[in-house]
Amino acid sequence: MFMAVVDASIVIISLPAIFRGIGLDPFAAGNISYLLWIIMGYLLVTAVLVVTLGRLGDILGRVRIYNLGFVVFTLASIALSFDPAHGGGGALWLIVWRLVQAVGGAMLMANSAAIITDAFPAEQRGMALGVNQIAALAGQFIGLVLGGVLSVWDWRAVFWINVPFGVFGTIWAYRSLREVGERRPAKIDWWGNLTFAGGLALLLAAITYGIQPYGGHSMGWTNPYVLGGLIVGVVMLILFGLIEQRVEQPMFRLSLFRNRAFAAGNAAALLASVARGGMQFMLIIWLQGIWLPLHGYDYADTPLWAGIFLLPLTAGFLLAGPLCGYLSDRYGVFYFTTGGLTLFALSFIGLLLLPLDFPYWAFALLITLNGFGSGMFSAPNTSAIMSSVPATHRGAASGMRSTFQNSGMSLSIGVFFSLLIAGLAGRLPGALYSGLSSQGVSSAAAHHAAQLPAVSTVFAAFLGANPMQTLLGPTGVLETLSPAARATVTGKTFFPNLISDPFHHGLMIVFATAAGMALLAALASMLRGATPAKDPDGRSAGVPQVPVTRTH
Repeated sequence: MFMAVVDASIVIISLPAIFRGIGLDPFAAGNISYLLWIIMGYLLVTAVLVVTLGRLGDILGRVRIYNLGFVVFTLASIALSFDPAHGGGGALWLIVWRLVQAVGGAMLMANSAAIITDAFPAEQRGMALGVNQIAALAGQFIGLVLGGVLSVWDWRAVFWINVPFGVFGTIWAYRSLREVGERRPAKIDWWGNLTFAGGLALLLAAITYGIQPYGGHSMGWTNPYVLGGLIVGVVMLILFGLIEQRVEQPMFRLSLFRNRAFAAGNAAALLASVARGGMQFMLIIWLQGIWLPLHGYDYADTPLWAGIFLLPLTAGFLLAGPLCGYLSDRYGVFYFTTGGLTLFALSFIGLLLLPLDFPYWAFALLITLNGFGSGMFSAPNTSAIMSSVPATHRGAASGMRSTFQNSGMSLSIGVFFSLLIAGLAGRLPGALYSGLSSQGVSSAAAHHAAQLPAVSTVFAAFLGANPMQTLLGPTGVLETLSPAARATVTGKTFFPNLISDPFHHGLMIVFATAAGMALLAALASMLRGATPAKDPDGRSAGVPQVPVTRTH
């Protein structure tokens, strides 16, 4: 599970090295699509396929699908590391094999929680799922550091690192794992699978394209294809709901959402995932675009150091997850899930109060609390969700839980990037124009630079590139400046000071929205009530059980 999720984030930090390695300028016209699909393609495929693959696990055997996932994931990792092409062809090779790799990752994600739920009794399930869930959450952030370290050596190492673990995992899984859950052969619900996968894929793909510039606008929400994708995606998901209520053996039994523990747990997980995903990207941009350059770090080094400075967030996850999973086995999940989300929301409010050039100890404390609150919530919530469904539907339920979590991450990128860019679009042009004019840039050139899409500026900081060099270098403006002015404009402090006010405005919108999402998640968690979830045999999931001797 850790390996599958690490791969969703390890590429983010490694993108500058990857694009240099294949000889592609990510900021050239039309190349932002390559950039977005390398980031988003993996998330999109895993979000779309986990329910289908979880249901196939219920029908064919969870261990069988899980083991096949190791094989697919490993073979795709090998193919990625041997990218034979350059330029756009090299990027397409990476995108296609990342999509294949995501199929293997989805097989692992869809069935791991169900296998653990099958294997552990209710009184130990919270701890076991806690370890699994925190492995996934920690993977999101450890991938950032790992990608930074490996890409300094060789960009292909980002994919090589998966191969020995994948080979070992494949051999171990086939030798050691056995089916212990109940398997119920059934017909495959083709229409349900197609409408769900198609609808969600269209929805998430439209959101991906929505954050790209279109027709002179800073974003693409007026693009007819984006609007069409959103509308058709929603219609297909509505059709999926209608189909699932009428077929004899549905892909996913929507009646499970009548279970308050299942419905409230998934709603809370979706909202928390949206808040968490947006926060991850905003913190990276904050560190790489402003804080680290102001503190003397070169732009090329900021991706690695951003990952290192975010380690307290991972530490909070790792500390809270197994601990609260264990305690929730003894005392129930309600106070851990609702309390964790409340702490999660308060940490966002704390981040709202920080100045852009913050003291690091305050930042580290707040992101540690953020990680701790998220860890408090995630493990007990997963245990409550998985314990609330019949054993025959655990694969599909695990897939639906992963879908909410992965879709929340994809949605958050679209939502929070849009909020940030909208905040920047209103203030950044004026700040760019006045800042460049003060350094002797001609009025026409300064006006042209100010009209460039805000998303280019954001991605430049995100990829560890000097934003002023990226924006002005291709236009030839820098060559017209005096050596002193050129050094100032491309220096470490000019861009952070220039963007501080517009970025702070966008950041306030983002963190306020994230705090609101987290509070809504706490409310959804509260609606599950204080009653522990029940296993199908009536045992509480979260209360120690007295052993019962059964006679046959």
